[in-house]
Amino acid sequence: MLQPTTIRFLKDLQNNNNKPWFDAHRNVYENAKADLQTMVGQLIPAIAAFDEPIGTLQVKDCTFRINRDVRFSKNKSPYKNNMAAYFSRGGKKASVAGYYFHCEPGKSYAAGGFYSPISPELTKIRQEIDYNFTEWKKIINSKIFKNYFPQGVDGIESLVRPPKGYDENNPAIHYLKMKHFIVSKPFTDAELQSKTLVKDVAKVFKTIKPMIDFLNLAIE
Repeated sequence: MLQPTTIRFLKDLQNNNNKPWFDAHRNVYENAKADLQTMVGQLIPAIAAFDEPIGTLQVKDCTFRINRDVRFSKNKSPYKNNMAAYFSRGGKKASVAGYYFHCEPGKSYAAGGFYSPISPELTKIRQEIDYNFTEWKKIINSKIFKNYFPQGVDGIESLVRPPKGYDENNPAIHYLKMKHFIVSKPFTDAELQSKTLVKDVAKVFKTIKPMIDFLNLAIE
């Protein structure tokens, strides 16, 4: 579970996203950071129970800095309003499909898939979906998958026209146009503070694993 003080810190940060306030509350942030790290440390073995390579990760391999890179952004707020972690073989910097936990008051979720694969990887994923569309459909149409993710796979953004080499009438065209392959399940603030949080998030990730395996096999 996450502590109420962690949720409160992130709520306060949303309304006070500036360096003077953050510096004045740095001890509160450090406690919130440690709280998330404790949860991530518990999640790693919980995920490794069904996805063994994750077990080699350290907490630092999965968690993100709260500081924002504002160099090329119109939004100059110095800090993220969330804390998050990404679990994949190779850690958060590896360009592979994996599992993602996002903690943000009112907007928290557990997710997984492949966000923004580079062009060669995207080409391979599209090819795999095209060649093995029956297997892809079996994964995303399974009862448990649809129960957790009724909205299905989110491409976030998709091509208007079919990618080169594919026809509009291809039965997999909806997925072939996608630039991302993500599923997610929201978590309420109350659920974040539940004693079963780690177990509940791990269940979501376990449901995503067949899709993760499909995507990672495609780029090998």
